[in-house]
Amino acid sequence: MFNFYNDCTNGALTSCSTATTEEYEATALTSYTWQVKYANNLTSEPQPRIETFATTSMLNRNGVKPSGAVVGPDDRGLWWPTLPPRPSVDEVEQRKKSQEEAGKPELVKDVKYKLTYGVGNTQNTLPTNYEVYRQIVKAYPTRQALELTLGVNDDSVEKAEPVSK
Repeated sequence: MFNFYNDCTNGALTSCSTATTEEYEATALTSYTWQVKYANNLTSEPQPRIETFATTSMLNRNGVKPSGAVVGPDDRGLWWPTLPPRPSVDEVEQRKKSQEEAGKPELVKDVKYKLTYGVGNTQNTLPTNYEVYRQIVKAYPTRQALELTLGVNDDSVEKAEPVSK
């Protein structure tokens, strides 16, 4: 029976598809980036200009400790790169335009999750979320078959559930 209120997760009127696979790899790209906000008035300007300085990143695969990892695992099971060098006062001032003030350097943490999976002769890599990443981490050691629920237009993986044998 067709469910008219299925968008995979929150009840909108769309259709989604599923795929069952035993071939998969989940990645989580963790990164640290220094950034500084610039504006004529940092307290009142709604859209300050943001300049990015140094970035470091580390690719986590299926929950396995990446080589060279020194930070982690954190409370989500992720490994992090070493911190990039903080921008100096001179570097921050060099990017300032006339009449602008510069904010303090802020360290931004980010994670981008992706899932690569195979069905037949086709391989797909799609963005996903923390919950799917964790499900893959648990299923990967035994290569348990998973049913993947794809997002709208099959442009993401919203859910991964073990297939009972």
